[in-house]
Amino acid sequence: MDHPLTTNRRVFLSRTSAGLGTMALAQLLSGDTHGASAGATKHHQLAEPHFAPRAKRVIYLFQSGGPSQIDLFDHKPLLAAQHGQELPPEVRGNQRLTTMSANQPRLSLAHSFFKFSRHGQSGATVSELLPHTAKVVDDLCFIRSVHTEAINHDPAITFFQTGSQIAGRPSIGAWLSYGLGTANENLPNFCVMITKGQGGQPLYSRLWGNGFLPSTHQGVQFRSGRDPVLFLSNPKGMPPNVRRAMLDKLAQLHTLEYKRELDPEIHARIEQYEMAYRMQTSIPEVADVSDEPEHIFDLYGPDAKTPGTFAANCLLARRLAERNVRFIQLYHQGWDHHGSLPRVIPSLCKQTDQPCAALITDLKQRGMLDDTLVIWGGEFGRTSYCQGVLLNDNYGRDHHPRCFTMWMAGGGIKPGIQYGKTDEYGYNVVENPVHVHDIQTTLLHLLGIDHKRLTYKYLGREFRLTDIYGNLVPDILA
Repeated sequence: MDHPLTTNRRVFLSRTSAGLGTMALAQLLSGDTHGASAGATKHHQLAEPHFAPRAKRVIYLFQSGGPSQIDLFDHKPLLAAQHGQELPPEVRGNQRLTTMSANQPRLSLAHSFFKFSRHGQSGATVSELLPHTAKVVDDLCFIRSVHTEAINHDPAITFFQTGSQIAGRPSIGAWLSYGLGTANENLPNFCVMITKGQGGQPLYSRLWGNGFLPSTHQGVQFRSGRDPVLFLSNPKGMPPNVRRAMLDKLAQLHTLEYKRELDPEIHARIEQYEMAYRMQTSIPEVADVSDEPEHIFDLYGPDAKTPGTFAANCLLARRLAERNVRFIQLYHQGWDHHGSLPRVIPSLCKQTDQPCAALITDLKQRGMLDDTLVIWGGEFGRTSYCQGVLLNDNYGRDHHPRCFTMWMAGGGIKPGIQYGKTDEYGYNVVENPVHVHDIQTTLLHLLGIDHKRLTYKYLGREFRLTDIYGNLVPDILA
């Protein structure tokens, strides 16, 4: 019985003898990848780069919670001179505040308790909390003028990861997987790691989801422990040859279903099964760091041998990058410092500072930094005024979307520069503002993609990562 769809090009092609379904199945059944027999999936690029890429892959070190740029990178001497004074009304203007500080009787300015110094030939200003980052500043591009509309965590994180404050859109890694295809047949194109045991704002799998793109493009989460990827190992009593035979038969059944339903997600499911089959060998190999020399563990720091720590995840990210995984996302929670910031932020920096610097150094010494784009940043910044009561030995900072700092390195980014500028209170951008969509546009550009041309039609509309706006930031390109 015919499927009740109006005949169009896709339906016509799928029903011809050389239709899309037949061609896809032929590809599935023709390839033999690293010992897999008939049924192994071949991965295809859906689009060639629009122009020559500068980067081949991305490692995104996302610091969830909103790191305080005032205490890490954006030194403001005026805050020391006016510590405890009221934030001038003309500086704030009519900007929105969160409900956590909107009703405070005073918005008391709070200077950072930590010392700042200039480092490297670039003279970048970095807090004493980040001594290892300070050693690699000449490889970094600091963007001090990032801004966003989102003022609360979930919409702000969702905005950075998907280009929309509303959940449901594809994530950056999913867009790249869809647009560029894979450069590795045996590992996911998009891998995600979350620092274990680190409390903070919740992270949801939709942040690395595929949205309305085919499910083959969603991120695969790596975990610490014996099974880095859940449900990958064969159950007891299931030898590899039986698993292979099962997948072959399953592919045939799915193909019959596709001919009846014309649902492309059926092919996506076959591809996922096949990828899981290949990952049974590739994942244990990439996760086994026993072949790393001792000086590499020393480079990443004392936590590098403890699976699931940020240091171990940075090392694993480098190993995945070596194997040409397209997009590698690390999440580190705990940067939401509404109170007790001087007591809490040093431990966060101790966990992340050395591994971040080590990743830059490690990639550089292997000749990989030139084509690997590394990004560090959170979903927004923190206020220069204190949330709650300002004490002589304590302060906290509220969410601040109007200006904050990120850094990038490698992959076509100009090293050793500071781009953008905030006012003397660290409250507003006064030079070269960079929006969230500008970050995304520039990221795509470095991978050879015109952000306006990477689209996917869904519910009658052409969607893209940058929605309807976003500008390249050419001044930070090498």
